[in-house]
Amino acid sequence: MNLYAESSAVLAWLLDEARGPAIRKTLAVADSIVTSELTLVECDRALHRAATAGAITTGFAAEHHARLAAIAEDWMILRITPAIVERARRPFPEEPIRTLDALHIASALTAAGVLPALAVLSLDQRVRKVARALGLDVTPE
Repeated sequence: MNLYAESSAVLAWLLDEARGPAIRKTLAVADSIVTSELTLVECDRALHRAATAGAITTGFAAEHHARLAAIAEDWMILRITPAIVERARRPFPEEPIRTLDALHIASALTAAGVLPALAVLSLDQRVRKVARALGLDVTPE
């Protein structure tokens, strides 16, 4: 299975949240993983915010920044191209959808045009709903 890894799922894995082990398992068995550069930005920003708020230590944040960078070296990283921006600007079959989520969905559609049997790995219910409405597989179930 090929995966588009969306930020909510990556953060659950990265921060060892309740669904993190299931996400880790899904990532481990994927044939290939693609994500947007947006995912990396969102995950790094979440770590910075959590450290600033005192929810995690700066050491924990630094360790997990490095962890994300290391694993992402094996992923295909999609740039936010003009074509992705253009698709994100148009309506989706399920609205409303937030701007960053629209960029993720547009990125997943781009990846699906190249990778067969692509599933969107997301825990965000809005992203999951739009992805399904567009005919994309969604995981975890």
